Amino acid sequence: MPVSQEFIDALTHSFDGENSYPTDARGLAYTFGFFSAKHLGQGQFYLMTTRDAQGQPLEGGTSYVLTVPANAPVKLYWSATAYDRSTHALIRDQKWSSRASTTQGLVKNDDGSVNVYFGPQAPAGKEANWVPTRSGANFEVLFRLYGPTQPLFDKSWVLPDIQRSGASASP
Repeated sequence: MPVSQEFIDALTHSFDGENSYPTDARGLAYTFGFFSAKHLGQGQFYLMTTRDAQGQPLEGGTSYVLTVPANAPVKLYWSATAYDRSTHALIRDQKWSSRASTTQGLVKNDDGSVNVYFGPQAPAGKEANWVPTRSGANFEVLFRLYGPTQPLFDKSWVLPDIQRSGASASP
């Protein structure tokens, strides 16, 4: 796989260099290594966003909700993970970085959908469905579908945009 010497050096030292963080090379290498082609029921498919439904950057001090529709098109599971927007790495010093259909205690809505909350604090009684963020820093969300199935590709199942808490969901 073609990679730069800067990337090899950073990888060797766990990306802890003060003067080098090769984000483009890292993204390219990880894309080659982890993003798979569209094979029904195999591999994974990633959806990413840096903005909410109104087109505003996701800000760690604001509360948001992603409503994952029922019957997600996966053979295995889905997950939603928050990353620090400036580094594309997990948000430091948080209890956890994601929630998934396999998360113990995850609460489903009556229609089978799941609300995943992002923000600096869990909504009252919703900690099982909450992904913590950090005030003062933007974040991005990577939604992964493991073992994606046909409804994802024919778009009969659509993941709606992330909404600021209190806003209504829209595909």
